[in-house]
Amino acid sequence: METKVKIENLSKHFSDPQRGLVKAVDNVSLEAFSGEIFGLLGPNGAGKTTTLRMMATLMRPDSGSISIAGYDTVSEPQKVRRSIGYLSSTTALYPRLSPREIISYFAQLNDYPSTELVTRVEKLISHFGIQDYADTYSEKLSTGMKQLTSIARTVVHDPPVLILDEPSTGLDVIVAQKIHHHIFELKNEGKTIIFSSHNMGEVEKLCDRIGIINKGKLLAAGTPDELREISKKHYMEDVFVFFVREYEKEIGYEKKEAACI
Repeated sequence: METKVKIENLSKHFSDPQRGLVKAVDNVSLEAFSGEIFGLLGPNGAGKTTTLRMMATLMRPDSGSISIAGYDTVSEPQKVRRSIGYLSSTTALYPRLSPREIISYFAQLNDYPSTELVTRVEKLISHFGIQDYADTYSEKLSTGMKQLTSIARTVVHDPPVLILDEPSTGLDVIVAQKIHHHIFELKNEGKTIIFSSHNMGEVEKLCDRIGIINKGKLLAAGTPDELREISKKHYMEDVFVFFVREYEKEIGYEKKEAACI
């Protein structure tokens, strides 16, 4: 398998008036391959979103490196941006633009060939089943419609690497299943997908390999079965809690928390 994402010794620190130096990401290394869904999991504040933002060139690392599709995020950010589709949990749609206009706009932003643009947009509108509201202002769309539009916008320029941060949060089961189906299709096309979620059921369903991060540290990485074998737990929720709790015991976090109460 071809390595499409390579992170080596990645660190990002922040200064906080109350907590002092915060090691949001602390010496993290991992790889993801073509045709693979790699789940990056962690509790709130674990460093997961900071890692994704550095992958998307929205932040610069303090040390270490990130290579995406062979390009370095610091020295070749424009090439990286053309090689990724980034779906952030906080990125909204333009309220006074329709899905068709939004998808077209993002295709142009990413230099998609103008002679093929209309065909590409119409193909995605059909593929994601958004024909009935393709020309409706996005402010009038349901949450599920907005999310399908957001994913179409993310993939319109056909990038080899996708970064999906909480793509199905707040969606009903029917729309969530549609999104899962599209993610599997993208994987089968050979895309590398970095997938973040707090829903352990969908993580278990979708991800080929999983990395668990907490307090900036990558605690474990492997296939679901490999992580089950190490933790001696079956359900992914229990596997996740095992690694998080074991690390907190190791650094004495539980005692620090008790002392603060």
